[in-house]
Amino acid sequence: MPANDSSLTGFERKIAWSRTGAIAYIAPDGSKAFLRNLNCSPEDGKWSLSDGDHEHPIAEAQTGHTLVHLAWNEPGTDLAVVDSCGRISIVGMSIGLNVLIQSRPPALDPDDDGNQPVGLMWLALNRSLALFVVTRSGKLKLLYQNQESKWGDMVIELQNTGYTDDALTHASMTPVDGGGIMIVTYSARNELRLYRAMLKWEGTPVDSNTQRPNNSIAVPSVQLAHIEVEIPTVVPSPSTYVIGNEDNITNNANGLFALTHLQVVACPVDAPGGQTAPMILAVFSCPLHNIHGRSHLQHPSVIARWELRSVNQNLHKSFDSIVSKQPRNPLLADTYFDRHIVSIDYMETGNIFAITTDDGNIAFYDAKGFTPLSGVEDIETVTSLPQSGFTFPAAISPTLLTSMQGVHISFSPSGCIAASLDEKSHVQMRVMEHSFGHEQDGLFNDDIYEEANEFEGKFMSALAALTMAYCRACSSDSNNDDILMIVIQQLNQDSHKKFIDEVYRALSMNVTVEQDKLMNNPYILKCFSMQAALGFKNRLERRNLAAAVPWLTLQLRQISILLTYILHFNKAGTDVECYDPETLRITLGNVKWALDLAKYIVDDLFEISDNLNSQSSSQDSGSSSGKLCESLSTILIISSIPRSFLRYICRGLRGLTTGFRNAMNLSNESYQIYSQIVTLITESALKVDVYEKLLASVESDVKHAYQNAGFNNADRAAPERDLLINGSIPPVLQPAVTAILTKTVPMIRNEANPMYLFLQDYSWLGVGDDKRADLFRHKYEIDILRKVLIPLDESRGAVRPSRRCVRCCAISEEIPPKSMAAVKMLMRTAVLRACTCGGMWSMSNASNLRGSTTLPGWRQPG
Repeated sequence: MPANDSSLTGFERKIAWSRTGAIAYIAPDGSKAFLRNLNCSPEDGKWSLSDGDHEHPIAEAQTGHTLVHLAWNEPGTDLAVVDSCGRISIVGMSIGLNVLIQSRPPALDPDDDGNQPVGLMWLALNRSLALFVVTRSGKLKLLYQNQESKWGDMVIELQNTGYTDDALTHASMTPVDGGGIMIVTYSARNELRLYRAMLKWEGTPVDSNTQRPNNSIAVPSVQLAHIEVEIPTVVPSPSTYVIGNEDNITNNANGLFALTHLQVVACPVDAPGGQTAPMILAVFSCPLHNIHGRSHLQHPSVIARWELRSVNQNLHKSFDSIVSKQPRNPLLADTYFDRHIVSIDYMETGNIFAITTDDGNIAFYDAKGFTPLSGVEDIETVTSLPQSGFTFPAAISPTLLTSMQGVHISFSPSGCIAASLDEKSHVQMRVMEHSFGHEQDGLFNDDIYEEANEFEGKFMSALAALTMAYCRACSSDSNNDDILMIVIQQLNQDSHKKFIDEVYRALSMNVTVEQDKLMNNPYILKCFSMQAALGFKNRLERRNLAAAVPWLTLQLRQISILLTYILHFNKAGTDVECYDPETLRITLGNVKWALDLAKYIVDDLFEISDNLNSQSSSQDSGSSSGKLCESLSTILIISSIPRSFLRYICRGLRGLTTGFRNAMNLSNESYQIYSQIVTLITESALKVDVYEKLLASVESDVKHAYQNAGFNNADRAAPERDLLINGSIPPVLQPAVTAILTKTVPMIRNEANPMYLFLQDYSWLGVGDDKRADLFRHKYEIDILRKVLIPLDESRGAVRPSRRCVRCCAISEEIPPKSMAAVKMLMRTAVLRACTCGGMWSMSNASNLRGSTTLPGWRQPG
């Protein structure tokens, strides 16, 4: 919170960045809250902060109150919005980052000053939403959503605050090992109290036959243990806190300094340096109205720390209210600052604290020893971006240096980008930079390092830090667009490949995945999405080969998931959702796209085979054949992962035709659409069985190439990784490519109608770079989910709502879906909120959703 607001409750965060990438912030007058996010521009491929939509706020204050605090839940999909009277509304994401539905109205809370929160924490539960709130009047409130999506609450009294000077001003909570929630509070009497709360859910018995809970409503219960009361002795006295006399600190509860920030932190088990005990941090600052005329103040802010230690005591509970004579929580060394502290943020990724001062500068401290991180000290050990030399540039707003106004700040999921509200509540963004590079030339210039080898270690340290941050985000399901933005802006193209290679190694990316395990591999999406994003230039320019292969593989993956969904319900025969007309329309577009890609691959292989055969008598054919064969089609069938998806889609296409013969109770509309799907498959110029024969032969040729070279399964990883990262065919697979083009491809020529395939227009696949493909890109976009054409007509684009992926810039229309069956299908195939590439959707033209078919609980714009 800002330093000049220290007389308030300490509960004020006006900007919050979620793990999904959404940035919520409160307007200057506190009347509304808005949303922004990072996005890639489809026009030039540059990353920036999205424009705010001031016409459609995500929350609005009511009955004369103002909005004061924002808090995202752990997954980053639901936002708590608190007003000045303590009433809490909950809004949650539905089909995009900027489309939120209100699930809890603020009217459920009383309009009472004593209800004002001084601390709030979302609970990380594998169930419905729940959060703890500590109020000014000393109450612990649990707000929770039951199985029927209705909100309930329960209240427990922490302490009796019958007097004004006993009201709570600050509170902080954190989960701790062994279960439960650690709660620390601070009162107007300068008392620091510590509690432990245990939460249990009752009323959800499990049916032993189905192992599923019945329909009874869960009822929570909270057990509260009062651990300790402590009166801090670190509040400096104005008579002793002078230059040169800062060690002579005496207790003065009514002195010059006041508590401005309180936080309890439970360090993770895998934190660098080993696990540390939970810690309490308290920031004491001199309010700005007390600073005038006191030029002798050298350090206007001080951080006090306590380490929480477990001590067994067998005392009667009546002793809980007695101040401990021998504190079990030792006070650690204080840290003094020559500027006001406006924010202190704990970053679990790296186990560090980010401290922001009123001049806008951001410094990092190690959480265990609270020592400052000033850059690369040990290039052999990398724990975080700041430790490896990444820092934030100076504050953008020059008026911060003279206005003495506090700023609200929030950090991206990986902590490498800061979004802050300046004195006028304008959102400003600062991106971490390395201490020895310049963005316009590429952060790492290889020529420099050739001349000065001593910097190579720093380069590798920085690269390792970026890799670690990206992999941590992948492992925790956090948005990693912030890392991609830094890599794109500050690394040159050669370093991109090094970064990709390091990510593959760090994630132990299995590039030889068996077909049956494709759907469950969590890192195929993460790695391929990264490669596709790094290779994106703009909407009109085709990705290079190293980025096009992952991009197409992501689409093959999504079609495989869709067909799996359809075939599952088709086989079960108990659910008619797969026969919903809207679901079948989506299937129709994807089947057509998959069949056209198969035709393109085979046609391209025919052309390469002919060119190779025509050069077979040339003396330099050996040296030129490698480059000749490095085409998109060749890489797709040679590489294990995309080839497995291609074969899986063939199984799905055969399953659709079989399912149509067995389908029952189809509506007229569904029957017509399903008939079109089957007709596409059965009357295709390239039959599915011929295509499968080609892929099976390719698999055999690749297997023999590895065997002849003496490669086992572990040895295959290196050449497969080279295929995916560089888009080049490694030497071990050259014999397989030769066999495919000289034997396998000619084998199916008579069964594939080569002339028809040659005359087919494949522009809509996005794989060509000829004039026809270029003209197509200027006229159309492709709906990435439905695989239908979207004309680039300005009048059409101005009225139709659509979603665009903030990462790959793909687009999808028909928002919201026309049926609930289609909504469920999008949810189950993981593309309701996220794109095929894993990037989040952002809605445009949301105002035109009014009057359309909406999702349940849809919050209408306006």
